[in-house]
Amino acid sequence: MYIKSHLNFHVLKSVQQITFDFSAEEPETTAATTVSNQPKKRGRKPKDPSTIFKKLPEKRGRKSLKDVDAEADLVEVPGDEILYQKQYYSMSEVAKMFRINHSLLRFWENEFDILKPKKNKKGDRFFRPVDIKNLHLIHHLVRQRKYTMEGAKEYIKNNPDKADRKFEMIQSLQRVRTFLLEIKAGL
Repeated sequence: MYIKSHLNFHVLKSVQQITFDFSAEEPETTAATTVSNQPKKRGRKPKDPSTIFKKLPEKRGRKSLKDVDAEADLVEVPGDEILYQKQYYSMSEVAKMFRINHSLLRFWENEFDILKPKKNKKGDRFFRPVDIKNLHLIHHLVRQRKYTMEGAKEYIKNNPDKADRKFEMIQSLQRVRTFLLEIKAGL
């Protein structure tokens, strides 16, 4: 039913009558009726204290030099036999190998001329094993030897063959060192 008053239209709704029975007999309640009769609570459910895990505070921004040094030694680039089994590696695979962000890989690609990953029509980058070797050299110069970006570019530009040979020699010495440390741990 509509009633017109002062240019506003109001809708009257029919109200259902609620009756209460206060007799001495209490109706039997079941689980279904108690749940439906209770009003819904808003907000979050209280958490069980046994399932609460405290989050460790996450660091934002730059990593400390100590953390960078610790992560520089954890690079997991496979050997040549395994590395050359695939023609291309995705950007996420390479980022996991070096434990760095995708943005850093893109930055190094723009900064260093020796990195030329292939791109598909979609724009995804695919790194060849040669690119991964060059990335390993760049990572070694920038993260472990603490070269500046300009210094690393100049070092690679002025003597690319010497840089590769020297880097391969350092890698082989590190493999010998880890082998000797494993033998020492076994004694």
